[in-house]
Amino acid sequence: MSATENIDQIKSNLRSPVDLTIKDDIAYVTLNRPEKLNALDLATFKSLAGIARTLRKDRFIRGVILQGVGQDFCSGLDVKSMMKDKSAMVTLLKKLLPGSSNLAQQVSSNWRKVPVPVIAVIQGRCWGGGLQIALGADFRFVTPDATLAVMESKWGLIPDMAGNMVLREILPKDQALRLALTADPISADEAMKMNLVTQVSEDPLQDAEVLLAELKAKSPDALGAIKRLYTRNWQSPDRKMLMMETWYQIKIILGENQRRAVKQQLDPENAKPYFPRGRW
Repeated sequence: MSATENIDQIKSNLRSPVDLTIKDDIAYVTLNRPEKLNALDLATFKSLAGIARTLRKDRFIRGVILQGVGQDFCSGLDVKSMMKDKSAMVTLLKKLLPGSSNLAQQVSSNWRKVPVPVIAVIQGRCWGGGLQIALGADFRFVTPDATLAVMESKWGLIPDMAGNMVLREILPKDQALRLALTADPISADEAMKMNLVTQVSEDPLQDAEVLLAELKAKSPDALGAIKRLYTRNWQSPDRKMLMMETWYQIKIILGENQRRAVKQQLDPENAKPYFPRGRW
């Protein structure tokens, strides 16, 4: 190995598998293993789950962008890495209660609990675990050359990273079943036609930032309540949806941010900035 290659290897070993930066109240969560096509090893699972838990408690952020460095968003599980460590799969799959999320599921399900808009910005391959992560986001903006796949059956596995909760919300059962059974990658255009993605864009990061800039003008409490209402109750019985609409609305009206939202509409010149988001 040359001196240059050795230095590059050292830098690669020191690099965090997931970067977190916050700019203008937007959190950028970046998969940072381009030399591995951003494949998921145990350290990446732990980092993603921990970052999502941290951001859930942050009352000042107004949005999250999930992205990957390099040509691919995420190619899926780092099979070689995971197979070398026999305890890794146990770490991923163990859980305290049957209905709770284990570590493998948290990298997707945790984003649904973060009370701000979460946008996955996808380029290249978004396969297997990569798609499961993206399904945890509220929106998926993809480049025209992106491909998406529910890849687990290729390895003799089932999709088990919580993305099924979203697939049942956005796809007919036969379409979701076909994706999961075949493990065939589909194009961005196909994914758009199926409603698997939100938008196909030449510059999905820019478009994601434009959307978040628009949403930052809204009350953070209203956005948090809307996300929680839709995420937790989209498939609930009518009676529960009606009950939660009223409960959240009362909570919103009792808060100062709702009054400030009215002021921004009726008297924008004298409007005041919003308070940090309440607990949603």
